[in-house]
Amino acid sequence: MADEYDSERFPGNFYQGMILKLDRSRGRGVVRSHSGKEVPFEFPFVTVIGAGIGGSMPGIELISEGDIVGFDVGWTSKGLRVTTIHPRGASRME
Repeated sequence: MADEYDSERFPGNFYQGMILKLDRSRGRGVVRSHSGKEVPFEFPFVTVIGAGIGGSMPGIELISEGDIVGFDVGWTSKGLRVTTIHPRGASRME
């Protein structure tokens, strides 16, 4: 069955991607999926797993451009957006 769950492609139930752009001053960025789709995100409408509570951009210090991350998406009035980012550490996509 083609739609079966694949733990290698979706570790921890997240899509895999890379932080392509990150504008820390505006709290916006773009994640590029493994398939090449670019999906935007914006604080405070994105949750970063492992971030502390409070502040206007909780968890932005945990992510950087080039980071490999897990992410989830949702539909908004502006289209498809990243809703959750799960930092994977300092590994980079080549």
